Amino acid sequence: MARRPTIRDVAREAGFSVTTVDRALNGRARVREATMQRIIEAAHAVGYHARGLLQQNMSSSAPPMRLGFLLIKQQQEFYKILSREIEAAVARRTDIRGKAVIRYVTSQAPDDFAEAIRELGASCDAVGAGAVNHQKLAEAVGDLRAEGVPVFSMFNDFAQGLRRNYIGMNNVKVGRTAAWILSNTIRGPGKVAIFVGGNRWHGHDLREVGFRAYLREAAQGIHVLDPLINLETRQLTYEATMDLVGRHPDLAGIYVAGGGMEGAIAALRELHEAPKIRLVVNELTVETRAAMADGYVTMVICTPIADVCRDLVELMIRAVLDGDDGLSGQHFLDPMLVVPEML
Repeated sequence: MARRPTIRDVAREAGFSVTTVDRALNGRARVREATMQRIIEAAHAVGYHARGLLQQNMSSSAPPMRLGFLLIKQQQEFYKILSREIEAAVARRTDIRGKAVIRYVTSQAPDDFAEAIRELGASCDAVGAGAVNHQKLAEAVGDLRAEGVPVFSMFNDFAQGLRRNYIGMNNVKVGRTAAWILSNTIRGPGKVAIFVGGNRWHGHDLREVGFRAYLREAAQGIHVLDPLINLETRQLTYEATMDLVGRHPDLAGIYVAGGGMEGAIAALRELHEAPKIRLVVNELTVETRAAMADGYVTMVICTPIADVCRDLVELMIRAVLDGDDGLSGQHFLDPMLVVPEML
């Protein structure tokens, strides 16, 4: 029978004395937060049976904090994963008694976004949101800031100068990355198309800027068509792709800069028994993975969701505890690039 881990095992793993671990376990004296965190991690690592008590001792003195998150497209796989990672990131924090409050908007109307952000701000200490660019959003964020509630923009950088931080990928670089893979996999001259969600998604505009800039600089012979707006929906993307291929027989590549890539995949499968057009999309889902395995998707550019959630929660907590320093910034994370050989 395996030996049951003891306090000595925890102390050895954490690099502290048995006395320090005993104080942390029994609450006989105050232990520094960083020390307590290392001891908790060590207890988990060795499987110590009383690790829950350590967690409770730390949490009992931690401040309560409600962190609000505003998302869209509740049924999409990406946002289902995102919501789970947000809850996990908040639950992992032992320096607060945190609660993740997740709400969804069912439309992309600025009024709906602004109202939802205000509602979250009324009951939460900080808010993170993926929302469109519009003056009404800026007004809502400015009002919350005046009330001491910091707002963070996720994936799409709205309310610049008023939000506390943007967190997500560098969208210009994402667009350049998509252009690079297309320019290096298309043989000979041809045309490429780009789908964007709409003009209220500043992140998509930046991806288009990066996409066009790279092809203009480095890919002679490749012509970029006017952007197509798909509102990030499958059906619009499907219909537009069918029309696009019919009107441009020399179409060589497509980049879907936001959502709706399932429509492009379905259209290309229907049009071509074997893959002919290079396709770059965002986020690895069941459908994009299958399309990549079959050759219809050339590369997937993925958001590092777990890292985004971890860093966002950290930024939100620090903003609440430290107060408004009058500064706003950008927090970029590198995308994960997936090609067929990685499946």
